[in-house]
Parts: sequence; C-alpha cells; structure tokens
Amino acid sequence: SIIRRQRQELKLLIAELKDRDRELNDMVAVHERHIQAWEDDRQKILTLAERCSLLNSELNERNAIIKSLTKKLKFLESQHNDSKITLESTQQKFKELTQKVTDSSVHCQALEEKNQSLHCSVLELSARTGQLQAREQELLTMLQLKDKALIETTDQISEVTSKFKTLESALRAAKLEEFSRNREQQDLKLTLNDVVFQVNKMKDVLSEKMKESSKHQEEISHLKRENGCLRSELILAVEEAQRKDQLYQFAKSKQVRIEKELSSLRQVCVKQQRDLHFLHVNLDSSQDCRQ
Repeated sequence: SIIRRQRQELKLLIAELKDRDRELNDMVAVHERHIQAWEDDRQKILTLAERCSLLNSELNERNAIIKSLTKKLKFLESQHNDSKITLESTQQKFKELTQKVTDSSVHCQALEEKNQSLHCSVLELSARTGQLQAREQELLTMLQLKDKALIETTDQISEVTSKFKTLESALRAAKLEEFSRNREQQDLKLTLNDVVFQVNKMKDVLSEKMKESSKHQEEISHLKRENGCLRSELILAVEEAQRKDQLYQFAKSKQVRIEKELSSLRQVCVKQQRDLHFLHVNLDSSQDCRQ
C-alpha cells in the first residue's frame, strides 16, 4: 500500500511536472512573441525616424521655395506699382496732347479766316504793283543775300535732320529694351521733342526768308505740320499706353498664377504638417508601447 501510494504520488508529481513544463513552454513562446513584436516596433520606429528626417529636409526645401516666391511676389508688386504710375503719367500726357491738338485746330481755323481777309487785301494791293516795280531790283539783291542765308540754313537743317534720324534710331532701340529703362526713353523723348522743335523753328525761319509776302499762308502750313507731328506723337503715346496696359495685364496674370502656386504650396505644407503631426503622435504612442 505504501508503494502503491508512492507510485500514485509519483504519477501526480509527473503530471504536475508536465503541466509546469507546458506552462514554461507557453511562457517561452509568449516571451519570444513579445521580443519579435518589440523588434518589429523598433524597425518601425527606425523607418519612421528616417521618414521624419526626409520630411524635415523636404519641409526646409519647401520653406526656402516659399521664401523665394514671396520675394518674387514682392518684386512683382513693386513692378506693378511702377507700371501703374507710368500708365497714369501717359494718360496725363495723352490728355495734354489732345488739348494741344484742339488748340492748334482752332488756331488753324482762325488763321484761315485771316488768310481770306488778307486775300481780299492782296486784290486791293495788286493795283499798286506798278509802284512796287521800281523796288524790284532792290528786292532781287536782297533775295540773293537771302539765298545765301537760305543755303546756310539748309545745311543746318540737314545736320539737324541727321541728328533727328540718329535720335529716332536710338528711340527705336530704347523702345525694344526692358521696362527698367523707361527713364532713358523719357529723356530721349525730351531730346527728340527739342530737336523737332528746333527743326520746326528752322523751317519757320526758312519759310519767312523765302516768302515774306505769303507769311500767313506759311504760318498756316507750319501749324498744319505741327498738328501732324502732334497727331503722330499722340498716336505713339496711345500705342505706348496700350503696350503698357498689355504688359500690366501680363504681370497681373503672372501674379495670379504665382498666387495659385503659393496657395497650392501652402496646402501641401499644411498636409505635410498634418502628416508630420500624425507621425509624431504615432512615434509617441510607439514609445509608450515600447515602455
């Protein structure tokens, strides 16, 4: 009975040892699973850290791009303000030129009326031509002297016209340049206006020396030429204003495109910040799980 009881106890001990062995095996398996999970979490944390560094570098690049775009936007805004100021100045010049054209047309009408009255006086003076024939010889000598002066003035006019052509070529070259040289164009226009004024003045002097008897007719033709010059300058000013308006529209469309790009970049940055925040939260949670 003792041996039987001891055998029974041995069987119970063996069964208990098997149960303990089974429990130990289960604990070892659970421990291995914990170690594997910890290793997986460690790999995920490393990948997340690498991704965070890449995202940080990309974020720095995007910030640099945004800074450059903001600088570009400020530069475009300054250009936009400059173009607006030049447009206002050209509009003011356009108004002044239209006023000059209207004044010259009124002056031309008045001179034509005066020419009619002078024509009547010429008919009256034709009766006195017999008295003036005695002075014809004196006038011929004076005309010869005036012809010499006329040759000198024609030489001066040719020099002035050559200068005028060179200034016109310089003006065409200046019109093809960038908007930063608007001041140079204005200076060239001022010098061109001075030269045109000198040429018209020389033409007036020439016409007065050639035809003293038809002084008022020459004045009318001079005013008509000046009216044509003013109209051509008016057309040039209108074309320049249209070109500046087109350039203003181009700059405005470019500014709209840049604003769209900036808004898209801001949206991308907001999305990246959200992703980065989400990754930080995941990293914190993974650290908590690891602890």
